Order: sequence, then structure tokens, then C-alpha cells
Amino acid sequence: MSDARSSSATATTGTADPGRPYRGRFAPTPSGPLHFGSLIAAVGSYLEARTRDGEWLVRLEDLDPPRERPGAADAILGTLERLELHWDGPVLRQSTRADAYQAALDRLAAAGLTFRCACSRAQLATLPENQRRDPGDELFHPRGCLLPTVAGTSTACRFKVPDREIEFMDRVQGRQTANVASSVGEFVLRRRDGWYAYQLAVVVDDAAQGVTDVVRGADLLASTPRQILLQEALGLPRLTYMHLPLAVDESGLKLSKSDDAPALSRESPAAQVVAALEFLRQAPPAGLGHASPGEVWQWATANWRPERFEGMTRGPVGGTSVRNAIQEDRQ
Repeated sequence: MSDARSSSATATTGTADPGRPYRGRFAPTPSGPLHFGSLIAAVGSYLEARTRDGEWLVRLEDLDPPRERPGAADAILGTLERLELHWDGPVLRQSTRADAYQAALDRLAAAGLTFRCACSRAQLATLPENQRRDPGDELFHPRGCLLPTVAGTSTACRFKVPDREIEFMDRVQGRQTANVASSVGEFVLRRRDGWYAYQLAVVVDDAAQGVTDVVRGADLLASTPRQILLQEALGLPRLTYMHLPLAVDESGLKLSKSDDAPALSRESPAAQVVAALEFLRQAPPAGLGHASPGEVWQWATANWRPERFEGMTRGPVGGTSVRNAIQEDRQ
């Protein structure tokens, strides 16, 4: 088999099949309770599904035990119920999907698209390409490992990335182009500790659940080209993408469960949804936060205008309504 990585073609995605019913999803990681940044993704994905007569699924991406907190998954689901964010069908937990991920990995291996890698994070961190990576970002891996793999050494499984441009149209951020080989390199599909990587799992699960449209935070915009490559390699349908603006704190850092972002208040669920709508520039009427959650959703679905945040990648968490919608919850 010839090495497809030498191709210089451009792959384009972002146009949904008009014959497919809309199916979206919200897929939080249970590393902590739902916070305001996650609420924006939930609200945006929910309204896109409901205003397009589609289904809205919930999936728990619980594939990273060291990051997960006991009880966080149930707490997230409880918060969604309190906000009256009603999902369709059963909740899918990635921790139950190992067989599906391994089957996909076997298909890629049979096509000659994977390799074993014993490179450590410490070794990769010394590369010039990794000197300015943000904490938590996947480290760049060049074509070919830094050291030969020794028998008996634990290894990760990586994807052989083609050297070509990937292009897709994002419904909020516009046309996007990236060369994964130069930006990320050979990325991980299964970690050295045996856990399957996010990039593989999300592609397999989106296809298995019939997801047509992905609505999520702009922090995952850079992951999309990697996922498109895996969709192509596995012969899976292409999806339509919408990456929502991120909520950032006063210093410009993303609100994140891993950074102990304040949990959503247990009070005033309607006001919390209204705060997310205000962040997304939907201009809800004064006093809507005092209505019931059902009334808020009725107004929001009738007045959803994604074009109002077109091109917006981030925004500060400010204003009384937003501050009142969150609280410190360190217990």
C-alpha cells in the first residue's frame, strides 16, 4: 500500500447532507460540576437542535479516570435536568465503549495507518515546536519517533498523519484550513496507559450515534482537522461544525473544570440560562430570568440567532446576570 501521507490534496468538509435529519449532542467530561463555560456549549447545542427540529443527545466523555471526580457525572446530569435541558434517548458513557474503539483501531492498523510509539511527554517537550504549547495541549510529534521502540516497553498508538491541508467551513468561525502534520504531527489514538484518546473516541461515537452536527466550544476548533482525518480513514460520514465563543475570566483564561471554575449556582435555573443567552448576544428581554425555565426555552427557540456571535471566539464573563448565575462551589 502506498503511503497516503505524501498527498498534497485539500480535504473539505462542513456541508451536511440535507437528507439527513439533524442530530446534535452535548458531550461533557465529568472532571467537575457543570460551570458557566460548559453551560454555553449546552445551551448553544440544544438550541441548534431544537430550532432545526432535530434530536439532542447527551454523552459523558469519561475516558480519563485521573481527571474525573467522583459523582461529577451524576451532578452534571442533575444540573441539566434542573435547567430543563431535556435530552433524547439514553446517555452514552464512553467508558462502556472500549470494544468499539479497539475495532476502529484495528481497522486503522490493518490499513497501515498506525504505529507504536514509546516517546515520553518529557522527551517531546524538548522539541522546538513544543516550547510554546499551552498546558494540557497535545504535544507535537514529528514523523518518526525520537528513539527506537524497545521490546517490552509500554507504547502509545499514534496515527500516521498525511501531509496535506484539511479545510472545512465552520458555521460560526468561517472557513478553516490546517495541516495537521505541521501543527500537531502524529497524534495519539491510544495512550501508553491503555486508555483510548479523545480524538478516536469522539469520531467513533459521533458516527455510531448518527450525529450530523457538532456544536461545541472554540477551544476544540483545532481538534476538528484531526477528527476529519480519522473520519476519512475510517470511511465515516463528515459532519457540520459550529464552534461557539469561549467564556474567559478577567485574565483572559478559559473557564475550565480543570482550573476549578466556579460551579453553576443551585438557585435560579432560568436566570442561568438567560445569562448564557446574554453571553451569546441573543438579547433576552428584561425580566426573563424571573420566568420558568420552560418559558425561557420557549423564548429562546423562537428567537435563536447564531449570526449574532458570528466570528466571536471568546468573551469575558461580566455583567450582573452572569455573576449571579455562578458561585464558588469548592465543597
